[in-house]
Amino acid sequence: MSDFQKEKSLVLDFINEIDNAGEDNLIEIISKYTSNNFNMKCTHPFNEIIGIEEFATKFWFPIKKSFKPIQRRMDIFYAGTNLVDNHSSKWVVNMGHLLGSFNFPFFDIQPNFKTVMLWYCEFYKVEDNKIQEGALFLDILKFMQHLNLSVVPESTGMIGFNPGPKTHQGLCFEKQSEIEGKKTLELIMRMANRLIGEGMRTTIPDLQKDWHEDMIWWGPGGIGASYTYDGYLKGHTGPFEDNLEFIDFSGHILENSEGNYGGWFGWPNLKMKPKGNYMGFKQDTNLIGEMRVVDLYRRDGDKIAENWILIDHLHFLKCVGIDLLERNKNENSR
Repeated sequence: MSDFQKEKSLVLDFINEIDNAGEDNLIEIISKYTSNNFNMKCTHPFNEIIGIEEFATKFWFPIKKSFKPIQRRMDIFYAGTNLVDNHSSKWVVNMGHLLGSFNFPFFDIQPNFKTVMLWYCEFYKVEDNKIQEGALFLDILKFMQHLNLSVVPESTGMIGFNPGPKTHQGLCFEKQSEIEGKKTLELIMRMANRLIGEGMRTTIPDLQKDWHEDMIWWGPGGIGASYTYDGYLKGHTGPFEDNLEFIDFSGHILENSEGNYGGWFGWPNLKMKPKGNYMGFKQDTNLIGEMRVVDLYRRDGDKIAENWILIDHLHFLKCVGIDLLERNKNENSR
C-alpha cells in the first residue's frame, strides 16, 4: 500500500504555487503540475472546466481579481485510494477557507471592501506524478449569506464560518494508519448506504447506529450547521425531507479515507424534486434538480463525530428555475 506522501507533496506544492501566482505565470504553474488531458468539475457558475488555460482564466483569475491577496486557511488534508474504482486511483483532498479582501465585483456580487472568507473543498487525482483531474467546490451561497444579500433567505441552521475539526488534527501531512483509514471508510459507507436505501430519510434510531450523540453537521450555505441529534433533525433533515422528494442517487466520483478522515463527492450525487418551498423559495415542482455534494467526515472511535457538507445550491436552484446570481444582479441594477 502507498503512503501517499509523494502525492501529498505534489498537491501541496501545486496549491502553494497557485496561491502565490499572478496572472502572468498562473498558466505556466498549472501546466507544470498537470497532465495534458487535465479537467476540473467545479460549482456553479464555473461548472465543468476543460484544460489548463480554462482553469486559470475561468476559475482562478476571477477569484484572484476579486479577493486579492488570497490566503489559504486549510483545515483538513488527507489522501487515499478511491473505492469507486476498486482502489486503483489515488486522490488528495483538502478543505478550508480562502481569505481575502473583497475589493472588486465577483459575478456581479458587489464588494464590501472588507476581509471575507470563501469556504472551499478540493480533490485531485494524481497519477504518474501529475494531477490528472479534480474537483473544486466553493460555497458561494454561504458567501452571499455572509454579505446579507436580500436575495438569500434565512436558513434553518446556524450560518457562520464552518471551522475545522474539534481535535485540530485534520491536517494529515504524515502517513496515517491504514487500519484506522479502513475503519473510517467502512463506517461512512455503511451510513451512506443506509441513508440512500431509506430514500434520504433519517430518524434518531438511524443516527444512533453511526453518529455520536453530540454530532456536529457543518452544513452548507442555504441550510447551515446543526448540533446533536435533535438539532440535526430540526435544522436539516426535517426541512430537507419536508420540501424535497428523493428521485435518484447518481453515485459518487470519489470515496476515500485516511486515518480518522474520509469522504466523497459527486457531480451530481443526487437528483431531487422540490415540493415547492425548499429553503423558502417557491420552485417549479415539475422540475428535477441536480445536487452536487461534498461530504467529509471525522470518525471518533466507532462513530462519526463531525461532518462537513458543501452543496452546490446555486446549481440546484438554477435547475429548478431560480437563478440567484441573476436575481442579485437585477437587484443591484434597480
